[in-house]
Amino acid sequence: MSPTQDRRDFLKLTAAATGALGLGLPADARALTRPTGPKPSGRVKRVLILGGTGFIGPYQVRSLLAGGHDVTIFNRGNRPGMFEGVEELVGDRNGDFESLRGKSWDVVVDNSTARPDWVTSAGEFLRDSVEHYHYVSSRSAYASHSAVPMTAAEAAFTYETAGVDRATADITRLPYGLAKAESEREVMRIFGDRHAIFRPGLIIGPDDPTDRFTYWPVRIHRGGEVLAPGDGTDPVQIIDVRDLGDFMALSADRGHTGIFNLVGPATPRPMAELLYGIRAVTTAETTFTWVPREFLAEREVRPYAEMPVWRPPTPGAEGFARFDLSNEVAHGLTFRSLADTTQATLDFHFSRTPERQAEMRPGLSAEREAEILAEWHARG
Repeated sequence: MSPTQDRRDFLKLTAAATGALGLGLPADARALTRPTGPKPSGRVKRVLILGGTGFIGPYQVRSLLAGGHDVTIFNRGNRPGMFEGVEELVGDRNGDFESLRGKSWDVVVDNSTARPDWVTSAGEFLRDSVEHYHYVSSRSAYASHSAVPMTAAEAAFTYETAGVDRATADITRLPYGLAKAESEREVMRIFGDRHAIFRPGLIIGPDDPTDRFTYWPVRIHRGGEVLAPGDGTDPVQIIDVRDLGDFMALSADRGHTGIFNLVGPATPRPMAELLYGIRAVTTAETTFTWVPREFLAEREVRPYAEMPVWRPPTPGAEGFARFDLSNEVAHGLTFRSLADTTQATLDFHFSRTPERQAEMRPGLSAEREAEILAEWHARG
């Protein structure tokens, strides 16, 4: 494949393997409508959210309110008044739970921590005050992504099963994935079968402070020659923050228990499909130059950092973006179109201050991108 092969030629070449019609970009505006998922149960649930004012919390709150549920948020009170009709309780995960005393809820949603000691303290305090404990973990809790396809049922205990020796380990400073895995074990220990654990991958969309997906819509919107990593076939599974919020609200509504991998779409999207799908939302004159990962590695261009979202399969990580989501879809997980996510992300980005727009956190700078492209074109 020519490095700068245009979209038409590329899709002709890869249609059989990647599904050219699977861009998630229908021919009319109906594509921007959220797919219809299962209807709420009709019973009003009392839901306590630990956190609720960060990136993912507000979307959970809005989905729960839209379903007619009663929502309480518990945090340090640094962002009061974000939601109308939501009870706000002030406290601290470090041990100040007094505002929760004497109250009860059907479901608690724990968004706010990768610290197992915080999960332990909150879980022990709320053990007899809630029916179900829903914990937001991470795909990083898996010690290995070697299974293909990955399923929550088959890989539920493939993360660090040795556990942590609390007599010797600093429980507050564990590596992120191990901290999430240890937090999951605490949830299971305290709540038995009254828990649900959600393992999202990269969470994207409006209000994302990390820019890890935002880099691509913004870069493609700028136009010109875009450095694209690999050969376009590496799979991608990510999740729109609104789809995450909707599924977690549905899980609270229906009392889901068990382990759920929250990524999408259900059929992994090749990197080329992602980038061409993003370009279809913009009016930019853009070409893609696909640069092999070996060439990028020689120049210390790192997957998932300088090339956000992209993580080519490596030994032991063949299943990283190949999750089997049949169980999650059966429980009501739905996926917005790539067009919807891209447009919402661009709208959010351009609503930020000019200074913040200029501060794209991951990805290549324009100068570094141009330098690598020049080296690629000049190769002998």
